[in-house]
Amino acid sequence: MALKFSIITLFSSLLLLAAICKAQPVTIDIKKFGAQNGDITQAFINAWKEACAATSNVKIVIPKGTYKMSGVEVKGPCKAPIEIQVDGTIQAPADPSQLKGAEQWVTIGYVSHFTLSGHGIFDGQGATAWKQNKCGSNKSCARRAMNLGFNFLNHSIVRDITSKDSKYFHVNVLSCNNFTFDGFKVSAPHDSVNTDGIHIGRSNDVKVLNTKIATGDDCVSLGDGNTRLVVKNVECGPGHGISVGSLGMYDNEDPLDDFLVKNVTIKNADNGVRIKSWPSSPVSITVTNMRFEDITMVNVSNPIIIDQEYCPWNECSKKSPSKIQISKVFFKNIKGTSATKEGVILLCSKSVPCQGVELSEINLTYNGAPAIAVCANVSPKILGKAPTCTAAKSIF
Repeated sequence: MALKFSIITLFSSLLLLAAICKAQPVTIDIKKFGAQNGDITQAFINAWKEACAATSNVKIVIPKGTYKMSGVEVKGPCKAPIEIQVDGTIQAPADPSQLKGAEQWVTIGYVSHFTLSGHGIFDGQGATAWKQNKCGSNKSCARRAMNLGFNFLNHSIVRDITSKDSKYFHVNVLSCNNFTFDGFKVSAPHDSVNTDGIHIGRSNDVKVLNTKIATGDDCVSLGDGNTRLVVKNVECGPGHGISVGSLGMYDNEDPLDDFLVKNVTIKNADNGVRIKSWPSSPVSITVTNMRFEDITMVNVSNPIIIDQEYCPWNECSKKSPSKIQISKVFFKNIKGTSATKEGVILLCSKSVPCQGVELSEINLTYNGAPAIAVCANVSPKILGKAPTCTAAKSIF
């Protein structure tokens, strides 16, 4: 009996050991493929090809050190999960023209169960690009490369990595499902032009958690076609706050549904939490179930704003109101200091007035006095302490 028990125990232990060995990823050091003059462009591509062809988990490791890398695009489908662990600093070319018009410096697409981890930095070296950015006065301007692009990824995560000084948006998330940022960092000066931290479009179940974003534009921005998004435990600032939109510029846009912003601190920003759409929009879509809760503002202009007259640099027509229907928007427990007298601005469309907007426990001060609310084409429900609306001076 004892012998039988020992054999069973041994067999179980071997099965457990086999399972543990199977779960451990094969590690590929990027240096295996060479790094001539510190440039890992081809090494990165070759490492990905090997990892993507593997039938078990693979981890590509970029160790501590400083590396150069030109534009790369890698994609699946791959046969097994891949992790890229970056512990060094990877630098993009400082000259924007060297990226040859690429939309992103590093693009990863069409894979499932992908992980980008480590305490490394993707340094876009964007200072030259910011100086050349004339998009405010020239609609035909050349868009510069974003640092990171994640396209058509499923069940994936970016953890602890830093994006620094991108030439344009830091991160673009397109058509992803169950995608998480956790402990992610974005770093760029307040005057870096068009450097949104994380832009999300046409994606489902995207979470931005425990993240710090300091940049020259929106910390987090949403394009059209998103559902079930969460921004939680995030520090934003400097920057332009957390924005839904802008929407209504193009004729093929899709609705947005279910966005939660919770436990967020916004500091020294041009806006706080914002929904924005263009007037004279060519498309009619809905924006619904937007929740902004437990938010602290520190010296923030326009802490709470719905702007359906959004028209930067006067590059649009205001002949007709926005056709974007905004409904079920909840602002709850938002406190702190406003840099503008108007702490709450709700400028909705005359064509499709906002529906189901609630202000609950809004405690914002401007120079020590309560900030005011200005509203148009909306009758928000007031719960608890919150400023009552005064009429806006100019709106459709």
